[in-house]
Amino acid sequence: MLLALVVCTSAASEERTHTLAQFTRPALLGRFDEDRDGKLSEKERATLRKAFGGLDVPMLPAEPFHYATVARPGHVDQSQLREWDNTPADNPLTNHGATLGRVLFYDRQLSRNGSVACASCHRQDAGFTDPRRLSVGLEGGRTRRNAMGLANLRYTNLKGRRPGFFWDERAQTLEDQALMPIQDEVEMGMALDDLCGKLCELPYYPPLFEAAFDSSEVTSERVARAIAQFVRSLESWDSRFDREAAAALKAGDGTGDFAGFTREENLGKRLFLEGLGGVAEFACAMCHIPPTFNTEHARNIGLELDYKDPGLGGLERPPNEPFTPSNEGKFKAPSLRNIELTAPYMHDGRFATLEEVVEHYSGGVHPHPNLALAFEDDDSPEATSGMRFTQEQKTSLVAFLKTLTDKRFVSDERFSDPFIRGGE
Repeated sequence: MLLALVVCTSAASEERTHTLAQFTRPALLGRFDEDRDGKLSEKERATLRKAFGGLDVPMLPAEPFHYATVARPGHVDQSQLREWDNTPADNPLTNHGATLGRVLFYDRQLSRNGSVACASCHRQDAGFTDPRRLSVGLEGGRTRRNAMGLANLRYTNLKGRRPGFFWDERAQTLEDQALMPIQDEVEMGMALDDLCGKLCELPYYPPLFEAAFDSSEVTSERVARAIAQFVRSLESWDSRFDREAAAALKAGDGTGDFAGFTREENLGKRLFLEGLGGVAEFACAMCHIPPTFNTEHARNIGLELDYKDPGLGGLERPPNEPFTPSNEGKFKAPSLRNIELTAPYMHDGRFATLEEVVEHYSGGVHPHPNLALAFEDDDSPEATSGMRFTQEQKTSLVAFLKTLTDKRFVSDERFSDPFIRGGE
C-alpha cells in the first residue's frame, strides 16, 4: 500500500498562533492550576477544556522525552538489532517525531466521531493490546481479529526476511500500517482528506508538526510517519529475563541456568530456548526469536483443519514457505514480550490463558497441510498432535513466559496517554 498524500489546506490553520510551549506541563499548570498543588482538579480541568473550546488537549513535558536513544541490557547484540531494524532511511526516529506520534496515537479526534483512538485497542497497561477478544470500533462494531501487541515492532527483519504487519502481513511497512485502522469503517472510520482537515483545526497540531517536520503542514504521510516513529520507540528490555541474561553474560555464563530464576523458570527457559529433549527444531525460540521474541513471518500452527479466517491465505501471494502448498491459516505472531499481560491469545483471542496456549502446543495441533512443524503422532487426519509435554514442563513454560514481563514498559510515562481527560 502506498501512502496517500493528503495535505491540509485550511486557511484557518495558517492563522493559528498557538505554540508548542503552550501545551507543556509548566505552561498548562501555570495557567490552570489555581490552587498550585501541581495537578489539575476536575474543576480546573473543566476550566481548561472551556478555554480550548471543549477539547481534550495534551500536556507535554517542557523538553521532549528521549525516544531516539534507548538503553538496552548487555545481552542484546546491538549489531544484530541494526540488521533487524525496519526503520526506513526517510523516516528516522526523532524525539519530536515520536512526541507527535504519541499525541496522534492517543487522540480520539482521529476517529470520525471522536470516540476511538489507536490506544483504545492498544492499552499500555495490557502491553499495548486489548483485553477483549475483539476490539470495539467507533460505532460499537467488533473488529475481525484480536489486537496485537506493539512491543519491539522496530525489529522485525529477522533471518533476512522483511515481513509485513498485522496478523496477515497485509501492510508492508509500519508507515502503511499506521493509516489502515484510521480508515477502517469499523475501527475509526476516518477518510484521510477529512482527517487532515480536522487535525489542522486542532490548536496543538500545527506546532507539533512544525517541531517534528520543520513545517506546520499536516499531511497523511506525516501522520503515518509520526505514528510509526512512536510505535518504533516502544522497546521493551527491562524484564526479569533481561536482567538475568545480562547478569549471566557479565559473569561469563550466558548459557546455563540463571541464578535469579526458580528451578521451574530455568526448566521453562531450557525448553523454550533449547527445545524438548534438546532438539532445537522443537524449541519455541525457533519461531519466537530472542531477544525480541518476534517471528520472522506468518505461520500455520494447526489451530484448525478448516480455517474460517484464512489469515495470510486471504491475500493473493505465493506460499511464504517452500514446503507448504498455500498460505491458508498462516498468521504472524506478535512479540512474546509482556505476554503475561496480553491475554487473550491468537488472532481470534480463542485462548484465555497461557496455560491454554501451552496445552495447544502440547496436544491440540491439527494436521493442516500448511503446518509449520509436523509431529509424527497419528496418521489419522482428525487426530491432533503436539509436543506431549509433561505437566511439570507445561507449568515451567508458563513460568518462563511470565519472566518476559517488563513492568517499566507498561508504566513508562513516555508511552502514556498525554491528554488531560475529564472536567466535562
